[in-house]
Amino acid sequence: HPYAGLVSHLRTSWLSGRTRPMEYRVAQLEALGRFLDDKKEEILEATASDMGKPCFEAFFSEILLCKNELHQTLNNLGQWMKDEHVGKNLVTQLDSAFIRKDPYGVVLIIGPWNYPVHLLLVPLIGAIAAGNCVIVKPSEISKNTERLMAESLSCYLDNDCYAVVTGGVQETTKLLENKFDFIFFTGSPAVGRVVMSAAARHLTPVTLELGGKNPCYVSDSCHVQNAARRLAWGRFFNAGQTCIAPDYVLCSLEMQEKLMPALREAIAEFFGPNPRESPDFGRMVGDKQFRRVRALLSSGRVATPGGVQEMSPTVLADVLPSDPVMQEEIFGPILPIVVVANMDEAIDFINARPRPLAIYAFSSDSKVVNQVLERTSSGGFCGNDTLMHFTLTSLPFGGIGNSGLGKYHGKFTFDTFSHQRGCLHRNMGLEALNSPRYPPYSQQKMGLVTATFEIKRRGMCTIL
Repeated sequence: HPYAGLVSHLRTSWLSGRTRPMEYRVAQLEALGRFLDDKKEEILEATASDMGKPCFEAFFSEILLCKNELHQTLNNLGQWMKDEHVGKNLVTQLDSAFIRKDPYGVVLIIGPWNYPVHLLLVPLIGAIAAGNCVIVKPSEISKNTERLMAESLSCYLDNDCYAVVTGGVQETTKLLENKFDFIFFTGSPAVGRVVMSAAARHLTPVTLELGGKNPCYVSDSCHVQNAARRLAWGRFFNAGQTCIAPDYVLCSLEMQEKLMPALREAIAEFFGPNPRESPDFGRMVGDKQFRRVRALLSSGRVATPGGVQEMSPTVLADVLPSDPVMQEEIFGPILPIVVVANMDEAIDFINARPRPLAIYAFSSDSKVVNQVLERTSSGGFCGNDTLMHFTLTSLPFGGIGNSGLGKYHGKFTFDTFSHQRGCLHRNMGLEALNSPRYPPYSQQKMGLVTATFEIKRRGMCTIL
């Protein structure tokens, strides 16, 4: 157990109570804010080196949204930490019943490579805010960002309570052999199963932020140009390497014929005639990922110039459900279009597959959007746009079923890393009030216990 000493050291720090005071948590969060400010240019350079992230996209997704999460937490931490007083029965009216927000202890956060700063630091913000000690494991695939995290975070955070572990599959496997009090993982469903299996050996609770194929239904009653622009932005942001990107479009044959030229226009508007040379279009993270995505092009027909061979945004028309591109999450700059007869067929198509991380629906008729929302199930939902629900700290973000377990963002992150501890603090006197529950039992005592403990349904009366 090569990391046993590190985990033990952090557990000693947590047991000392060091991370519990609000002042300590605020100081560490403010230090994290200084890291984001001081290392802004280095973050932009590292993400550009790792995957060609445009400066705009990197700043928006990796820095701005992180700082929003941080400021939301700092603005509300005092309120979130307060005991939550709850209702009481007749017997406990003179006592104190409350929910205490306790830290779990020593937690592990495993981040992915596609948003290597945001998807590591946002969970870390909540874990610190909740009073935990934390080990963070950045992805080795985005190696420049991993190096930045490993070398710089320790200069800002308390090294007795927070640590960065680097390495690949072997190191992560060894790390997971240790007992943690909570594990937060972002990545693929396949690796999520491995993490959950490792956690099960220690009965450790987990949050799994996974992925999947996110459907997007485009109805015949929508503004085609607006839908195309929003679709193209969501699909090709970060070169399609986004877990909540629309993975495929469901629409009628008539809408497909309207949507294809509109998508071509949107792609040309965003990235110019040669997206490969555009400074505003990202790149795939590595050759392995590129080759996997390129192999999916044997599906349907290419409806845009260029193609993934040139690292260009690619739209595939007339894709069949049995085509390779529909068998796995794409995680690259390909947008397949699958033709369906109508909304009912689109909903049946969605419901016949594992529940996705996000579902999108475009229509000028709000009833259509609401029908898709009401008749499907997914981690999140966005009508008439893509990705934007992710930007709100007021909304819970997370998957369901194959797309994940648990939720975070804003207060939901604090709650995820907090144990909701039910507490009752009773008066040491007034012992006569307790006597009806003590043996020897009698029918009279049963009546008293029923009268003082029973919860009655509203609007109903009991005839004695």
